[in-house]
Amino acid sequence: MVPEESKKSSLGSTKEYSVNSPISTQTPYDELVSAPLPLSKWQSFKDSFKPATEYEKLHNIEESDDYELESLTDIQRININTSKSPLKRKLKNRHLQMIAIASSIGSGLLIGTGSALNTGGPAGILIAWALTGASILCTIQAMAELAVTFPISGSFNVYASRFIDPSVGFSVAWNYFFQFLVLLPLELVAGSITMKYWNTTINPDVWVLIFYVVVASINLFGVRAYGEAEFLFSSLKVMAVIGFIIVSIVLVAGGGPAGHYVGSLYWHIPGPFANGFKGVASVFVTAAFSFGGTELVGLTAAEADQPRKSLPKATKQVFWRIMMFYMVSITLITFLVPYNSDRLLGASSVDVTASPFVIAIQQGGIHGLPSVMNAVILISVISVGSSSVYATSRTLTALAEQGLAPKICGYVDRAGRPLVAIMITNVFGLLSFIAASGKQTEVFDWLLSISALSSIFTWLSICLAHIRFRRALKVQGRLTDELAFTSQTGVIGSWFGVILNTLVIIAQFWLSLFPLGESPNAEGFFEGYLGFVILIIFYFGHKIWRKNWILFIRAKDIDIDSGRRETDLEALKQELEEERAILRSKPLIYRIYRFWC
Repeated sequence: MVPEESKKSSLGSTKEYSVNSPISTQTPYDELVSAPLPLSKWQSFKDSFKPATEYEKLHNIEESDDYELESLTDIQRININTSKSPLKRKLKNRHLQMIAIASSIGSGLLIGTGSALNTGGPAGILIAWALTGASILCTIQAMAELAVTFPISGSFNVYASRFIDPSVGFSVAWNYFFQFLVLLPLELVAGSITMKYWNTTINPDVWVLIFYVVVASINLFGVRAYGEAEFLFSSLKVMAVIGFIIVSIVLVAGGGPAGHYVGSLYWHIPGPFANGFKGVASVFVTAAFSFGGTELVGLTAAEADQPRKSLPKATKQVFWRIMMFYMVSITLITFLVPYNSDRLLGASSVDVTASPFVIAIQQGGIHGLPSVMNAVILISVISVGSSSVYATSRTLTALAEQGLAPKICGYVDRAGRPLVAIMITNVFGLLSFIAASGKQTEVFDWLLSISALSSIFTWLSICLAHIRFRRALKVQGRLTDELAFTSQTGVIGSWFGVILNTLVIIAQFWLSLFPLGESPNAEGFFEGYLGFVILIIFYFGHKIWRKNWILFIRAKDIDIDSGRRETDLEALKQELEEERAILRSKPLIYRIYRFWC
């Protein structure tokens, strides 16, 4: 028998029950009825598409007491909005490691090296890839310093706006958007062509549809799904390239089924260079295309779980990727495939039969492995296609947050998905269904011309932004000891990246005017240099639109604080000094390992 006092106490209780609170049999009836019930999985799924809770506050700065609307400049708005993006931070360290190591290994390396070898010869292709790879290392180091300090939405697209000039940021961002926007249909068509290796009777659009659904689904499940898928795809690509390197070493040494020792024969006959200096110069753009997407790890900063720890590690992996997966594999290809091979003639970026990896294995007399290599190319196509949706949607979202694209494009739902930007990207991807059309080659030649120089512009802007950031620190009396990570190549590395990328742009202008083996013509010029024309149009278009006539932001006026995740700089300095002291106490072997890995 429950005492009367206990009944009154229970009935008069004002205790609040949360969704996870256990409901006892003694809970009063009125509280039991009003207690919120857990949502069903279907209802939770539907609610996930609603706007992020923080989103309305983010885009209504005037309602905040922290900012005075009249006093905000365009640059301050950019810094505030991109530092408070509602994107979810669900990318783990292992995701970033694999994205850095193998995310951009695709048709540029596995197929495009065929046409590069045919154009530049073995020495030409190695020179182009080595110099471009060195530039990439410096660029990624610079980007990592900025991304760790400012893990904001849009990453390097925003750095150009806040450290150089908003017009530069606007043009580079839209240029980067178009680069990956056209890459999606290109990769989907490449996948359909890859399938022809096994079956030529099925309509290519059937394969396009399958790949389209796979790529679209990966990104619609959120950033965690993208990270897991990229981790799986990249792991397979890493194992395949390592396997190819081992097989190639055996073939070069004469250990293949054919038993022929090749050695350095093809470096002497037909020779190291295919078309002299002009041939070497023409290979740089192909090299840039194969390295394209390396900077993608910087775009993940806003969605990284611990950018301060994971981004530096991921950045250091880029060195090993360039050395092993690019330089070693390309060097072995120059020993196994002559640049005048009939199968390399007229090679295109989507012609799987012209892949030097496949040719090398087949010429070595190994049966079965070419099918495996084609399967790897297929996986790479899907991986790069998925990365293109990720890069395009995040870039467009950042543009919307900066007020440089329609506001609706910045819609982010409760699951952290930039839904509108993803939908726009996927709709453009429908262009890939012209795979069965007779106009396929003509359309995609022009799509490629849009993105031909895009990566070079992006890398150039990252290096310039890093140089301007360091200049701003110096002018404002600040030191690099407040930075959680500093570029291992420093400002000198960024200047090297600026100079090399500028020279490549100049060389491409020369080659567009006077194509290799062709007479000058307007169509050839725009196919090779259309990307630069688009960049200039966006740059001056923004100048006119915003009436922004400055060439660059003065170093003393550059904002070097907005967007930092660690706001207490003194506490950060103390923590960093403690970490350095601990590292100094470790054995030399460990310190060497930490420097390189």
